[in-house]
Amino acid sequence: MKKLLFSGLLLILLPLAACSDASQTSAVKKVQPLVTGAIPDQDPEKLQRQYTKLAAYLQKELGVPVEYKPVTDYTATVTAFKVGDLDLVWFGGLTGVQARLQVPGAEAIAQRDVDEKFHSVFIANKKTGLQPFKNTNDLQKLKGKTFTFGSESSTSGRLMPQYFLEKAGVKLTDFKGQPGFSGDHDKTIKLVEAGTYEVGAVNEKVWSKRVDSKEVDLNKVEVIWRTPAYYDYHWVINPQVKQRYGEDFVNKVQAAFLKLDPKVPEHKEILDLLQASKFIPTKNENYKQIEEIGRQIGKIK
Repeated sequence: MKKLLFSGLLLILLPLAACSDASQTSAVKKVQPLVTGAIPDQDPEKLQRQYTKLAAYLQKELGVPVEYKPVTDYTATVTAFKVGDLDLVWFGGLTGVQARLQVPGAEAIAQRDVDEKFHSVFIANKKTGLQPFKNTNDLQKLKGKTFTFGSESSTSGRLMPQYFLEKAGVKLTDFKGQPGFSGDHDKTIKLVEAGTYEVGAVNEKVWSKRVDSKEVDLNKVEVIWRTPAYYDYHWVINPQVKQRYGEDFVNKVQAAFLKLDPKVPEHKEILDLLQASKFIPTKNENYKQIEEIGRQIGKIK
């Protein structure tokens, strides 16, 4: 009799336990992940490592699932942000402006300390015989040379280099043949190093990192000019996150970036991967110059 009663009790409790587990699983599934992304300005494997580390940190700080989603090119990154496939994106100055213009309410919230005074460098194959330039007017010496930018939508690899070239009186038609568009900074370095192009424009931080890691043959390629400073990279957040996680969520994300401290080993690893000593606040208004130049050269309609 006792066995029958025990068996009956099990039959009653098992479905209840199953329902409880199912409801808990359902509750977990209802928390939609925060999807992060970044313009593919470097080698994809390097990007995967640094942004996966960052995603794990943000998940811990924000208390919601965070995923990093790689994107194929700059334009695709802007499009993914526009349609809501990406919630939080590491944009360059130009792509950040392009994205915010298409998503009302999108906000620039944080940038590295180096991004408020960013620089590009022009690198040259040593066989050209070009010596480091002393001033902007020396850019005239690039006329008749083969030249490559990075991505067509890159701020540091195309927009600002083209702007400074034009200020010095150098038009794209002054180069030997059509200027190239390598796609990213790592490819630009390799193309100039190999002599495929004589000169190229590169993100200074990527150049420095590759030199430090001995990935560049300095017997073949060197820096010949450093641009004046400008605002560049920054994190942009989609306003849709407020509906999903609450009105104060944008402030929480910004605070998580500002909290990164080089004195904390876990934080230092992330900051080193992102080539920063800390993050600082930023705002949409800081990129007015980028927007104006983007319109001048036809990258913003």
